[in-house]
Amino acid sequence: MKLRLGTVQFHHHANDKAYNLSVVERFSRDAAAAGVKILAFPEMCVTGYWHVRNLGRMGIEALAEHVPDGDAARRTMALARELDMAIGVGLIERAPDGGLFNSYVLCQPDGSFACHRKLHAFESEHILSGDRYTVIDSPLGIRIGILICWDNNLVENARATALLGADILIAPHQTGGCASRSPFAMGLIDPKLWRERETNPGAIEAEFRGPKGREWLMRWLPSRAHDNGLFLLFANGVGEDDGEVRTGNAMIVDCYGRIVAETSEAKDKLVVGDADLDLLPLCTGRRWIRGRRPELYDILTERSGGELDPRQARFSLAPVARSTGPRGLERPPS
Repeated sequence: MKLRLGTVQFHHHANDKAYNLSVVERFSRDAAAAGVKILAFPEMCVTGYWHVRNLGRMGIEALAEHVPDGDAARRTMALARELDMAIGVGLIERAPDGGLFNSYVLCQPDGSFACHRKLHAFESEHILSGDRYTVIDSPLGIRIGILICWDNNLVENARATALLGADILIAPHQTGGCASRSPFAMGLIDPKLWRERETNPGAIEAEFRGPKGREWLMRWLPSRAHDNGLFLLFANGVGEDDGEVRTGNAMIVDCYGRIVAETSEAKDKLVVGDADLDLLPLCTGRRWIRGRRPELYDILTERSGGELDPRQARFSLAPVARSTGPRGLERPPS
């Protein structure tokens, strides 16, 4: 069985929900015309992303919406019903108790929805981290999981999502071109290259394909799909974002970690590809998972003593020491 998937990269406007939702609608209609059945947009694409670090609580609350009763969720749900397509968008959610979350809402054509709260939120001291995984049934007869940006960087999250039965993982990001203290991780891209993209697209697109963009992603992203036996929809911002430049690189990855479709263009872009769902029961990751030995994995749920909250881990200047066991004893190699 073939299922057509779509993923979008676009340059959001900070604080301009009306504009950003107009882009969501335009690409949703383009995707529907191309036969797409599941469409992913980037993290916090409705509200804007990195400028939020500069806002106080009142500024973030002004952007936040309830789910599913807020304007963005209602409009996306209406689009999903009209276009007979599952559509996922990122926003800031205001919970009933007033808590603020970096959330992702997946709206399905039958009127059902899921809301995933980022598990490792660091964008603001006022934005809380979620506390549960999100895997839901689709009217298409498959199960869809959601992990937002840093959630995907931790292998435990992808494995837990797979163990909950996900066939497709939606992975919305705002990444690439980020400041980093690690010498061989991402690095900043000169915003001037983005501003000159119309006259010199080769310069910025070389950065997008290089170690600050695609090369960085290729070190780890396909393994999330391969090792866990699922298809992956990578949706990302593109362009200047409060001093950093997102690299786009929207892509669809199959359950063997192979790239089905992608882009390195420096512009808003819809990427479309077909998922061969018949590969799922045959793929390497699922066969390996069947050989798991859970009795060996207690260490994964024990604290080592070096854990930090997401904001401390993201912004700490301290070097990272080698991890030790829960009782201070180094674990022997396996």
